[in-house]
Amino acid sequence: MKYDLLIHNGQLVDGTGKPAFRADIGVVGEEIVEIGQLTGGAGRVIDADGLTVSPGFVDPHTHYDAQICWDPLISCSSWHGVTTVIMGNCGVGVAPCRPQYREKLTWDLVNVEAIPFEALSQGLTWDWESFPQYLDAAERRGAGINLAFLCPLTPFRDYVMGPASGERAATTEETARIQALIREAVAAGAVGFSTTYTKAHIGYQGRPLSCRLADSNELKAYANVLKEAGRGAIEIALASGAGNDADNALLDMLLKESVGHVTFLSLTKFFDRPRHHIELMERIDPLLRRGAKPQMHSTNLFSDLNLRDPYMMTTFESWHRVFNQPPETLMRIYASPEFRSQFREELKTNRSFHGDWTMVWVNDVQRADFKPLIGKSLAEIAVEQGRDPLDLFIDLPLADNLALEYTVVRFGVPEEYLADPRTLIGLSDGGAHVAALCNAGYPTEMMGDLVRDRGLISLEVAVKRLTSEPADFFDIRNRGRLAPGLAADLAIFDMKTVGSNSARPQPVFDLPGGGRRMVVPARGMEFTIVNGQVLYEHQKHTGSLPGRVLRGGA
Repeated sequence: MKYDLLIHNGQLVDGTGKPAFRADIGVVGEEIVEIGQLTGGAGRVIDADGLTVSPGFVDPHTHYDAQICWDPLISCSSWHGVTTVIMGNCGVGVAPCRPQYREKLTWDLVNVEAIPFEALSQGLTWDWESFPQYLDAAERRGAGINLAFLCPLTPFRDYVMGPASGERAATTEETARIQALIREAVAAGAVGFSTTYTKAHIGYQGRPLSCRLADSNELKAYANVLKEAGRGAIEIALASGAGNDADNALLDMLLKESVGHVTFLSLTKFFDRPRHHIELMERIDPLLRRGAKPQMHSTNLFSDLNLRDPYMMTTFESWHRVFNQPPETLMRIYASPEFRSQFREELKTNRSFHGDWTMVWVNDVQRADFKPLIGKSLAEIAVEQGRDPLDLFIDLPLADNLALEYTVVRFGVPEEYLADPRTLIGLSDGGAHVAALCNAGYPTEMMGDLVRDRGLISLEVAVKRLTSEPADFFDIRNRGRLAPGLAADLAIFDMKTVGSNSARPQPVFDLPGGGRRMVVPARGMEFTIVNGQVLYEHQKHTGSLPGRVLRGGA
C-alpha cells in the first residue's frame, strides 16, 4: 500500500493503557490507515527506532481564546506534543461580544487570566460578534494544532444583559435568551460551557465576574441545553474547590440536568493542609461515581508574582483596591499601614496564598544593589535584615519602583491520584498568567519527571491520562488513541531525554507590541504530527498549519 506518511519501527503507546508494542503506522491524508509491520512505499518515512510514539496530547484547560488571533502555533502548548487544546475555561472569553463591550471583556481577561491589556488590545482581531462567527474566524485564520471551544458564560450574559450582568441574576426572559445563544453555540460546535464561582475571579475594576452572579435556575437552563443535544461538558471553578455542602449540591444539580460530564477546579495539594486533597476525594466519591471529575496538576505550581499586577492575591479583599490602578496609586496603597494590617489579618484564614515565606523568593530586580537578593527566599532575607517578612514582601518592590519579581511555589502535586481516572489531568492554564508562569509543558515534564525519573506512574497510564481520557470526557471524537480510522495526531519523543521545567520558565518578548511572557521549552520531543502533517521536526516548525477547529458532534 502507498502511504503519505510512514512512521517506522516506533515503540507505540496507543492511549488505551495497554502495554507498549513495536510497530509501524501508515497514514493516508489525515488518518491512520494501518498499524503493524508495514511494507510499501510512502511519500515520507520517519524512522522512530528508539522513540516512543503516542497519540497527540489533549490539554483540557487553556485560555488561548485571544492568543489564537496572533499566534497560530498556539505556543507553547504545541512545543510539548499537545495537538488539541480546549479553550473558553473558567467563564471568561471573547465571544459573543457586541462592539461596545469589547473593552469590558478584555479587562475581564486581564483580571482573571493575567493577560496584559496591551497585548489584548493590539492582538485581538474582533472579526466576529456571535459565538458561531468566532469559531468560523478561527477556522479561516488557521492553526498549527486542533482547537476545541467551551462557551464561557460571562460574555453570553453580557451580550444579553448588558451592564446588569455584573449586578444580578438573569430574569426568566433573559435566561431564555442566554440559553438560546448557548444552544446556537453548541449546534455550531461548542463542546460545552464554563463558569466560575470563585472569589479570586474578579472582573473589570474589581467587580465580581458576571457569571458568578448566575443563579441555580440559570445554570439548570444552560445544563439542559447539553441534555437536549445529548453531548457536551461543563467546566466550573467552584467557590471552595468542592467539598462543602453548597458546592456539592451545585455539582449534583449540574450532573442531573446535563449529560453528566462536569469537571471542576480543583484537586489541589496545599502545603499547609497535606491531607486536604485526600479528604476531599473521600467526601465527594458519590459525585465522582456519577461523572464529576476534579482537574489536577501533574507538576508543582510555580508562579511569578509582582506588585504591579498581583493576580495571585485576588481572593484577599484588601487587595481588590489595587487592580487596574496607576503606579502612583498602587504605591500609596501598599505603603498604607491599614492595607498591611488588613492583609495580615486575612492571611490568617485565607489560604489561597499560603504565606510561607520560605517558598517565596526573589527572581528579578531592577536596582543594581538588589542583585544579591536574587535566588533568596523572603524568609532568608528577613533573617539577614531583622525584618518582618510580610513587610519585606511589600517594601522590596516599593524600593524597586515595583519592578521586583518574586517566584512562589503555590501548590504541590496530588501524587496519590496521578493514575486515578476519576480525575482529569491538565490545568495548564495555557495562554494565561503569561508574565508569571508557564505550565503548558506539563506533558513533557510528566514524562520526564514522573514517569522516567521518579517512576510514580507507568508510561502507558501516563499517556492514557494525557490523551484518550480528556478526549473522551469532552467527546472529541477521532482523537486520543492510535488506531486505524482515527486522526493522525501523533507525539513522537525520546524517553531518555524528554522533559521540561516549569520551575524555570524563560522570558520572551513576543506578545503583540513586544510584551513579555514566560515560556518553557521542550526537550526530547522529536516530531509532532497533526492531522497527518508534520508540524514540528526536532522542535523546528515545518511551516505547516494543519490544525482544525474541532466541532462537537461532528
